Parts: sequence; structure tokens; C-alpha cells
Amino acid sequence: MNGYLGEIPVNVAEHPVYKDWVPANWALLYIDMYGQIDGSHHKQWILDQVARILLGTPVLVSLAKWDNGDEEERFETADPPSAEYLAWVDDHRGATDEDGEREYSYDEGIAP
Repeated sequence: MNGYLGEIPVNVAEHPVYKDWVPANWALLYIDMYGQIDGSHHKQWILDQVARILLGTPVLVSLAKWDNGDEEERFETADPPSAEYLAWVDDHRGATDEDGEREYSYDEGIAP
């Protein structure tokens, strides 16, 4: 878009709506925003984002602005993700064989 001014971080703790949100609210927001996008790789990304959120990874909010006055809230999960999420993924990958290969893979999907 023409006239893009950039993004500024939003302090979620002081936001009139988001300050009282719990992980379930954030997970449902992601499902609502992205759940209708076609493609199994995108659906896998949504599942991964919801897992990150429910396992303690914070959602970062920013406000994008344009010189015509338009604004848009943008959301992303923090990087690196929480230790709880990383442990969950590790557990889901299963045992390591004698060649150092894991029993299962874990697909983070592709962001829409």
C-alpha cells in the first residue's frame, strides 16, 4: 500500500480489549482470522500457532499505520516460543533411534 508509515508495538497489558485476554481468547482469534484459508499447509500453521499460544507463547500485537489515516492491528506469536511449547513438540517427535533420527516429524506449516 502506498503511504505505509510502519508499525508500532501495542502494550497488550494496557489495551482496553486485550488486557483481560487469556490464551484461549488468543487461540480463538487465530482460528477466526486464519481458519478459513485453504491449504493443508496453512491449516497446519494455524494448529501450530494455537499450540504455541495455549502452551504459553505470548501474542505480540502491533498497529500498522498509513498516511491516509488507515490503521490495522497485526498479530504474531513471540519468537522464540515458550519452553512448554518446545518440550511439547519434542515429546511429539518421539524417541530417537540409533542413527539419531526421531520417530516422528513435526510440521509447523506455512503462514498464509
